[in-house]
Amino acid sequence: MDKRPGLIMCVCTGKCPGFEKMDIWDFINRARVELPVEFGVIHPQLCEEDGDRFLADFLQAKRPLIIAGCAPNMQYKLFRDAFTDNGMDVKNDMVPLDIRDMTTDEAVEKVAVALRDMGVDEDGSEDGCNHLHGRGAGEDPLGAYHRL
Repeated sequence: MDKRPGLIMCVCTGKCPGFEKMDIWDFINRARVELPVEFGVIHPQLCEEDGDRFLADFLQAKRPLIIAGCAPNMQYKLFRDAFTDNGMDVKNDMVPLDIRDMTTDEAVEKVAVALRDMGVDEDGSEDGCNHLHGRGAGEDPLGAYHRL
């Protein structure tokens, strides 16, 4: 894989009962710091017009994406055109994850499994070097976040 994937969490306006068991801020912070993703962001509703504009701009980087939110079949339908318009294939360049009705820990683990399935090493490299976000082996990847 040429680029580490990005992670977008869609929270369906933030009022979807499917996210009641999860602390969305803890999820995205843990995923972006603990897992080998290039970034982690939350969007309030990717299926709305501003979500279309966000994806159109965002996909210009040609970076593979994990989109954590609703059912994968819905994500394929909703985001197919945005990927196609940017010369990407939604089936190959997007990994849709349904994380509704999960705890924070379950959702982080689901992203970790998806990354492994994509062939992304735990440290974010393909050659086995430990350089997750520039930290050395054995360092706490959450650093100050754990001390809060």
